[in-house]
Order: sequence, then structure tokens, then C-alpha cells
Amino acid sequence: QYAETWIRPLYYKGWYHLFYQWNPDGAVWGNITWGHAVSRDLVHWLHLPLAMVPDHWYDINGVWTGSATQLPDGRIMMLYTGSTEDGVQVQLLAEPADPSDPLLRRWAKSEANPVLVPPPGVGLTDFRDPTTAWLNPADKAWRIAIGSKNQEHAGLALVYSTEDFVHYDLLPTLLHVVQGTGMWECVDFYPVSAELAAGVGLDTSAAPGPGVKHVLKASLDYDRNDYYAIGTYDPATDRWAPDDAAIDVGIGLRYDYGKFYASKTFYDPVGRRRVLWGWIGESDSERADVLKGWASLQSIPRTVLMDTKTGSNLLQWPVVEVENLRMRGKRFDGLDLQPGSVVPLDVGRATQLDIEAVFQV
Repeated sequence: QYAETWIRPLYYKGWYHLFYQWNPDGAVWGNITWGHAVSRDLVHWLHLPLAMVPDHWYDINGVWTGSATQLPDGRIMMLYTGSTEDGVQVQLLAEPADPSDPLLRRWAKSEANPVLVPPPGVGLTDFRDPTTAWLNPADKAWRIAIGSKNQEHAGLALVYSTEDFVHYDLLPTLLHVVQGTGMWECVDFYPVSAELAAGVGLDTSAAPGPGVKHVLKASLDYDRNDYYAIGTYDPATDRWAPDDAAIDVGIGLRYDYGKFYASKTFYDPVGRRRVLWGWIGESDSERADVLKGWASLQSIPRTVLMDTKTGSNLLQWPVVEVENLRMRGKRFDGLDLQPGSVVPLDVGRATQLDIEAVFQV
């Protein structure tokens, strides 16, 4: 089957949830539904029945990227992009049909759908991928950002304000815009701190303050890469500005310089960390995908945090739970590597290897 990680992860009642775009009918694009898997440790996963299917006029051409927001009272608001029967991109609301179910196996689409349609000046197919909401400390209302582009091919993030996740006000200012970057997909917006203990992350609604910066990330549709920048968010104006305009979103740093796209983060309240997921679209052909019966991979989840030494970039590392997959290990110390030399290492027989290497120059 065809799968992409264009859906927000979530932690709820002891389970990590991963919702992902999936074609249950084959290893090619089409009939986009939401697959659903749950885990206790981010490593071992259990597949559940489909979470969302295209069954209304407003999402009949696909249930696309979404984001989950957990309110202070525990309720979950899931916003996602639907493609209507006319191919228009709209934003939709769904909530758990049974909040007492920790596996969240059934979802109820709001009778108010669609809750958002493309505003004037935005293309009907250039309005997608709502972020997780954050609480603005200035007016105590929720904010979401949605990716788009303007007629000059500048990538941008629109900002909406809401109090009930049904009614929204489009704010007069953009969260950010960068010329020449084209359509912004899967926008992500979250705080990081240079002053917290190593590995500790911040909740999405953490207010700006001393040592707190905000990361703005966009997936660029034209080159299929994920770019981010670190900057300052002003709650009074709902604008974000990069610390260094020379490495702004789309023209500077990337999460990953391999195949890595449409990523999302979530705040893990158990590990007090921010966890990053990314979709890995493979390099083989569609014919090869059909023959093997599946296409695309989910990356190993990573913790992501500010590099406290520089303050100018993020650090990433596989979540610590990955170490539970190790069955046995070998250690090789004191190896002398000369330029161009090859040092064979007897690692025994294994189908997978996890290698840690430390070099001293």
C-alpha cells in the first residue's frame, strides 16, 4: 500500500498515535484515507482500522494532511485538509467519537464542515495542511497556520484565530512569507529553548520569553524538501521573523539532506520532548512498488531541540527507545584510521545494524 506521513502524531491516554495518508487499494497514489497505528514506546506498533475515509462531498477526493490539538480539558480537535468533489481544498474538523477509548478507533466529522474555505486571493488548490493550534498569550485565543502561496510564487503561512475550532477569523498579517519558495506544504510551528536541560522540549503553546525561540518549518512543493529556520514570534502581531534572513525558510537549513519530506512534530508530555516524524519517499520505480506491494516509509522518530552551543540550528537524534531494538552488540576500540585505509570489522550476522561511531582527530 501507498503511505505518507502527512498526519500529525499524538499522545493520548498512554498510547502514541500515528495517523498517515494511505491508499488501502494499492501501492500507488489514489483513494487517500487515514491509516492509523498505535504504540506504547514509539518503536513497536499495532495497526488499527482506518481512522478516516473520504465519504463526504467536502473530502470525497481525499482526506489529506491534518494536525491534532489537545485542549486543556483533554478534548482532541483534529483539523485536516479535504479535497471536495470539485477539487477545492478546504479545512475540516473531526473529534473522537468515543473519547473514553484510548485507541481512538472512531472519529466523528463535524456537522459544521467545512470550517474553512480558501480566502480571497488564495488559489482553490493552494490552501492546505493546518498546523497544531497554539494558544496566543496576548488574547488567550487559539491560532493555527495554513500553508499557501501568492501570485508572485512566494511561499507563505496564513494565520487564523479561533476560540471553538468551528468559527475562525483570518488575521490581517501573515505569519511569514518568503519570496521565490513556492507552495508551502505541511507547515510546522513550535517553540524551542536554549535554556532547558538537554533533551527537554516545550509544549506547542509555550509563550515566548527569555531563551525561547520558535521554529518555522515548511515543506517546499517544488523541490520536495523540508526547510526550517529559527526566529522570534511576536504574539501581539502574530508575526514570526528569522534570526538570520540569509537562512530563512526555504533558502537555508533543512532537517535532512536525504529523502525526507512532509514532516511533523508533536510534544510528548511523557518524555517532555519534541518528536519529529518524516515521510521517506523511496527512489525505486512505481513498477517496483507495485511488485513489492508497498511504497514509502516512515522515518525513525527523532527528538529535536535547539543546539545550545550555537543557538542557530536544531539537533536531532533517534528517540532513546530505539535502543530497545538492540539484541547484542560488539565494541571496537582504539582503531587507527589512516587516510584511505579500510578497517574490516567482524560484526557477525545481522539483518540490521545500528552503528555508533566516535572519531578523534
